[in-house]
Amino acid sequence: MTVNLDTATFAGGCFWCMVKPFDTLPGIEKVVSGYTGGTVENPSYEQVKTGTTGHMEAIQILFDPELFPYEKLLELYWTQVDPTDDGGQFFDRGDNYRTAIFYHNEAQKKAAEQSKADLAVSGRFIKPIVTRILPAAPFYPAEEEHQKFYQKHPDRYKAERVESGRDAFIHETWEKR
Repeated sequence: MTVNLDTATFAGGCFWCMVKPFDTLPGIEKVVSGYTGGTVENPSYEQVKTGTTGHMEAIQILFDPELFPYEKLLELYWTQVDPTDDGGQFFDRGDNYRTAIFYHNEAQKKAAEQSKADLAVSGRFIKPIVTRILPAAPFYPAEEEHQKFYQKHPDRYKAERVESGRDAFIHETWEKR
């Protein structure tokens, strides 16, 4: 049996916090932390952190659309970010921590635009949805120490989510409603 896998790329602030929500779901083959959207080839974490490369921290997901459709990935993505914050995410500030959906084909572009429009009229947010929808750019995997950070450093991962305000935001915005 041949499985046709697809690729999705999302920027949602700190990539450490974006991997786990997607990583163990049925139909998700692989989630990679990395950098995309900038002008420097093969940037390092230290370079991207400076905010001068144009890259955003992002995750790239290899998935089976028969088991986990792209639209479901979008639904999960929105529940992990503050789509109204154009200055970064939570306590991570700067262009390298902004939100973006990078589409790999016209169907993904259309689905992303529709999901953003649906979220905008849902009444969940008062401020406008500012998450960008952009064509996929070269994606550079981050250094090994940043891959599956939640597994390698569970205490630091948990502290990052709590201290940044991400978990409180998700709870208030999605879980309490």
